[in-house]
Amino acid sequence: MKENAKQANGQENLRTTGQPNGQIHAGGPENEQTSRQADRQPNGQATRPRVAVLFGGRSSEHAISLQSAAAVVRAMEKSRFEAVPVGITREGRWLRFCGSAQEIASGAWEAADCTPVTLSPDPADHGLLVWEPGGVRRERLDAAFPVLHGKNGEDGTVQGLLALADIPCVGCGVLASAVCMDKDIAHRLAGAAGVAVPPCAVLRAEELCAAAPFGAKNAAREKSAAQTAGTLSAGARADRARAADAAAPPERNMRQLLAARTKQLRYPLFVKPARAGSSFGVTRVETPDRLAEAVAAAFSHDDKVLVEQGVPGFEVGCAVLGTGGSLTLGEVDEIELAHGFFDYTEKYTLETARIHMPARLPAAERERIRAAAETVYRALDCAGFARVDLFYTPEGRIVFNEVNTIPGFTEHSRFPGMMRGAGLAFDTLVAQLIEGTVTA
Repeated sequence: MKENAKQANGQENLRTTGQPNGQIHAGGPENEQTSRQADRQPNGQATRPRVAVLFGGRSSEHAISLQSAAAVVRAMEKSRFEAVPVGITREGRWLRFCGSAQEIASGAWEAADCTPVTLSPDPADHGLLVWEPGGVRRERLDAAFPVLHGKNGEDGTVQGLLALADIPCVGCGVLASAVCMDKDIAHRLAGAAGVAVPPCAVLRAEELCAAAPFGAKNAAREKSAAQTAGTLSAGARADRARAADAAAPPERNMRQLLAARTKQLRYPLFVKPARAGSSFGVTRVETPDRLAEAVAAAFSHDDKVLVEQGVPGFEVGCAVLGTGGSLTLGEVDEIELAHGFFDYTEKYTLETARIHMPARLPAAERERIRAAAETVYRALDCAGFARVDLFYTPEGRIVFNEVNTIPGFTEHSRFPGMMRGAGLAFDTLVAQLIEGTVTA
């Protein structure tokens, strides 16, 4: 095979022969020099910095990610950066996409111009391995912008892979992404930083299983064995059957456990998966008889669940941009609800909810909310950007809710709206985020 072919778009063929077991050879000073040369046009001028836009993902928020990524790609078309769209299917396949932003938004991208890729963890590759019919080539990246909402993208997993590859990542790093995804840990850190948090109880799947001595399957197996064991007397078989029935997971034990764990909380309660986004698996519970059902629904999304005491008042949010000492705080918004809570449907359709930006609060109160958002942002080690969500009570208390490290990112989403309220247009916001990452 020929030596690595230099290409003006930053792509580079890899040698796939002459190595033990057919391994790809991509490292070493020679390849690094070749890659740097490939990042220049034939006239010697540097090409536009190449930024992977990661979208889709193995998440219940896959469809929302497509909308956000399409908006980011459109904004990058007007910037000095070249977008390298990389879609992740619901099954977890990574595909280099060469079509339009509209195809991303519509979901048609998977059936369009796609090539399988791998994000190489080897810093010498510093980018993608593109698996083409004729072989494998390297596509160098200057940075990556994960526009992945929820699990397997917003939780530190992708950020960790980018850190291994030594590829700069737009937004929060591994620690902040993981911490903010876990509502329990985020609440503990926000509380330690002096921001009020809702009273809550934390439940884990294993402790609920322990409430029943045996699982349902084991109990049924014991019962069947007792009934069919020919060596046992009729009385012994009856005793074994009664014991098996008693060992089945008792609903009464479950309710007693939940009552004991939540006895300090006042209804209404909100039951939430600890690590899920967009209000998936969240239930408002008005009475104790509905608690077990809500907990079961939350456990279908995660093996750790929060039961939170409801906070009176309304939800407010603040967008935060920047890293370290210099932060830009967006305008504060307010969510007005006709009924219920700000669930998945309301977040993305606004059927009955309304978002007021700026919030209908005096300027001094909005400034207090900004200060609380900055405190949380710093306490949770956020960087790049994030949206801090809080509650504002009738008494004027500010209570922490959660942090979204990759919030919705269309031109009509809350984060860009808050930044627009602070004077930062959407295209400028996207360019500024990437600029801060590439030049850091």
